[in-house]
Amino acid sequence: MDSSRRERAEKFVELHREGCFLLPNAWDVGSARVLESAGFPALATTSAGVAFSLGRPDHDFSDEDEKAPDGRVDRETMMRRVREIAEGVTVPVSADLEDGYGEAPDTVAATLSLTLAAGAVGGNIEDFTGDRTRPLYDEALAVDRIRAARAAVDADGEPFVLVGRTDVLLVGGGLDECVRRANAYLAAGADCAFVPGAADAATIGTLVRELDGPLNVVMGLTGNTQTLADLRGLGVRRVTVGGSIARAMYHHLLRAARELADLGTFSYADDQLSQTELNHLFRRP
Repeated sequence: MDSSRRERAEKFVELHREGCFLLPNAWDVGSARVLESAGFPALATTSAGVAFSLGRPDHDFSDEDEKAPDGRVDRETMMRRVREIAEGVTVPVSADLEDGYGEAPDTVAATLSLTLAAGAVGGNIEDFTGDRTRPLYDEALAVDRIRAARAAVDADGEPFVLVGRTDVLLVGGGLDECVRRANAYLAAGADCAFVPGAADAATIGTLVRELDGPLNVVMGLTGNTQTLADLRGLGVRRVTVGGSIARAMYHHLLRAARELADLGTFSYADDQLSQTELNHLFRRP
């Protein structure tokens, strides 16, 4: 790792030590540079946004016969996008690694090694399987997967923030299981716990009290009224927004498309960035 990348990695690790920060999610170099220009200290990728930009579905429940080429984004494609984003900005980048692109701990470890090589300085591994009959990996296996990820990071020897994500709340599980799993992932080597689906103050407050490490929550899944200041007051360490910015962008695209197709009018163009603004934003010194 060169000195500038190491500096970014150390900065990212430091962000997790105290306070609360917002880590917005980009899906390509353009979106990453827009977010960087707003002054955020670090960025994350969104696997959903990357998938949508490629005309693919996000990692979700699927049936056994859904193996078509237009299905889930593969690891090689995702790593290529992670590298493009990491090389396209000057701030630290954390990668959304879904479930590590395979069940076996060795596969997860290989994914972490590829992520480090792509230039990311953080990454999350989730316990969601995409299998309706078994929506979460068995807890013991999920812990082994985090442990394997930690071993791969430690073998590399460079600063890196490993995040253990549990989707218990998203698949209808209870808070007790959520706390148990998140703490098990922290004990196995995760530096931060990520609990999507925790949105109300009572749930978030319980997690902050019960977890043995920093908590990441995601906003933007619904129209949540919590503000960054509220989350900071509850003791949340970091806040991500998942694919919500990408979905908002596609909402505007679809609205423009429908106006053009159905009405033949162009009012969508009243609300756009100018060519000059975008050229200035994307022009590197």
